[in-house]
Amino acid sequence: MTDRLSLGPDAARQLATATKTTPQMRGITPRYLLRALPWVDVDSGVYRVNRRRTYVLGDDRISTYEESGTSRVVPGDLREVPYLREADDATLASLADAFTEVTFEPGQVLIQEGDTADRLWVLVTGRAEKRVTGRYGEDALLDIAGDGQFFDLGAWTREEPMPYRVQALTRGTALVADRAALTAAAEREEGLRTAMEAYAADDGSMPGSEVPVDLASGHVGEPDLPGTFVDYEDAPREYHMTLAQTVLRVHTRVADLYNGPIDQTRAQANLTVAALRERQEASLLNHPEFGLFNSVSAGQRVQSRTGAPTPDDLDELLAKVWKQPGYFVAHPKAIAAFGRECTRRGVPPVTDSRFGAPLLTWRGVPLLPSDKVRFTNGWGAHSGTTEILLMRMGEAEQGVVGLRPGEVADEVEPGLSMRNMGVDNKGITSYLMTAYFNTAVLVEDAIAVLQNVEVGNYHDYS
Repeated sequence: MTDRLSLGPDAARQLATATKTTPQMRGITPRYLLRALPWVDVDSGVYRVNRRRTYVLGDDRISTYEESGTSRVVPGDLREVPYLREADDATLASLADAFTEVTFEPGQVLIQEGDTADRLWVLVTGRAEKRVTGRYGEDALLDIAGDGQFFDLGAWTREEPMPYRVQALTRGTALVADRAALTAAAEREEGLRTAMEAYAADDGSMPGSEVPVDLASGHVGEPDLPGTFVDYEDAPREYHMTLAQTVLRVHTRVADLYNGPIDQTRAQANLTVAALRERQEASLLNHPEFGLFNSVSAGQRVQSRTGAPTPDDLDELLAKVWKQPGYFVAHPKAIAAFGRECTRRGVPPVTDSRFGAPLLTWRGVPLLPSDKVRFTNGWGAHSGTTEILLMRMGEAEQGVVGLRPGEVADEVEPGLSMRNMGVDNKGITSYLMTAYFNTAVLVEDAIAVLQNVEVGNYHDYS
């Protein structure tokens, strides 16, 4: 016997019930990208993007690798050089062997403006800025070059003076090849020599642009009007549905005996659907074939000038996607780093309410946070670099669209099905959970990316 004067809580709980939540899941995020994308219902399973014919360009990067502690050019990636696209492997291998490694320090001038371009530079690591003397003698910034970029191909090919000065922003490594190696290869290969002559004769006034439409304008005299037509691509890109898929298993005794007040099958399905949607967002951003970060064309890539994402950097992105920009997409740490740079400059970004949550904006364009944006070249979000994406959205705006089937059997959400596969001899019911999706970039200038963004820069405001 005890000296208690009333019923204890432990005993009282035997007559009571608890107020329960549905199962919670730490991995669920707002998935702003899936909510922001305009979705196109694809009835045929294939989405074909018909385009006006364009000039073919590569990704403007030459890949390198390390061998015995020395950086080397990947021979096959020299086909990024326009006149080397049809070159044979032996020619590419000999040119790759002509590259030698050099290192540079911050502030070092790699190439002087006006000097003869007798060497082709390929950046392995580090950043460098291209500067030119303006019309009135002022020093003007043209571009920031990063890993894999090369300069200046036109001047190197034609043996012309460099049109700009290249100065290192950071410590880094580059591979350089003398013009003599190209000359020797051209003497051996007639096809290469012909391709080089065609490239040298081209003024390069419209790189990567669409085939022009001949038009006339003016209101004087009676000129002969030009005849024209708009040519289409012979093999337009097609996007097929990809999927995220799993089999959900629920024992029949669990579903029969422990189904109240919360439906066990529905609770299991909801968490599985959330996991599929998280995988879907990660694939839309990072998939090597159709992921948005891997769909950015060469001319739409911007290098961060100082590493930290600054208002100037995001303005450069807006200059790339200036036609109705819709959303930035960035890792939360990158958005925080951008906020610090804005605070340092005294230009705090405006907060706007989108999707029921406050989001930072820049120039009126919201920054959507996503933890699916990857970090590279380091040990994670504290030491690596990341990227910031900017997109124009919608089919009518020739932007970025999400793709999903118009209808699937046993659909529980748009593009996501839950199909009963029956009960096995252990009494377990299996459900095939499938999410079908893809994304398409309709025109190259609908998307741009800021690369080599560092998030570990802090300031002492005191």
